[in-house]
Amino acid sequence: MFAIVKTPICPLMTKPQPDCELADEALLGMVVEILEETNADYRRVRTHYRYEGYAPAACLETDPALVSAWQTAEKRVVLHKNFCDVQAEPKVQSWILTTATLGAVLVPLGEPEDNWQLVLLPDGRKGYTRSSILDTYYKNPVNLPATELRLRLVSTAKLYAGTQYRWGGKSPLGIDCSGLVSMAYLLNGIVIYRDAHIKEGFPIHEIKRDLIGPGDLLFFPGHVAMYMGETLYLHSTGKAGSDGFDINSLDPTSPLYREDLAKGITAVASYF
Repeated sequence: MFAIVKTPICPLMTKPQPDCELADEALLGMVVEILEETNADYRRVRTHYRYEGYAPAACLETDPALVSAWQTAEKRVVLHKNFCDVQAEPKVQSWILTTATLGAVLVPLGEPEDNWQLVLLPDGRKGYTRSSILDTYYKNPVNLPATELRLRLVSTAKLYAGTQYRWGGKSPLGIDCSGLVSMAYLLNGIVIYRDAHIKEGFPIHEIKRDLIGPGDLLFFPGHVAMYMGETLYLHSTGKAGSDGFDINSLDPTSPLYREDLAKGITAVASYF
């Protein structure tokens, strides 16, 4: 049985209860598989990127007709703003039905007019959002030469600049280290493991450090970052003073150097 996330953010908890550790977040429009109806309030689910957690039942649309139609429909992804309002009418003064975050998925209906796109929401409601905020929803890896794809991954990750650190987070409201790099890949149609280590069955493999290039990943104990090139890397860190998205350097002479990370690299890995 499948369901659609119908709220802007659906927390995926480590236990079927609210007062526990956040494992992940699924975003509006993402489809999840229901593995177990744990209790009246929670469902154990698996995301399309193969991560599991306990989702509040109130966040999920389970109507079979809506779910089936959603799974086969053409989709668009929120990409060019951190958030976008879906409004009842195509005018800025209109009532806001919901707000979608960067990475959320919507179904377009017809062609846009005057930069307004009619969209279908997971619960069956229809509303309007700015078409310029939406972009291609990739179910498969973006078909680009490796050099271009590397730079695209970096630029996608940089969309989260200014975001605070949130353990288990995956949106501009808050994001953690593996949430940041996994979303950068996912928005380009590439499913990598959501946690901060290399996992068999996902398309990230260890490489020698001297082969590192933009878009590759740096692993540390319990942490992961994306290499940007020219000794720089980006990541989301809970370190006091950074408190979220940050850029640091592997060069000891750089003011952006972080000795604790530079000397703590456990692996370098690549999709390429």
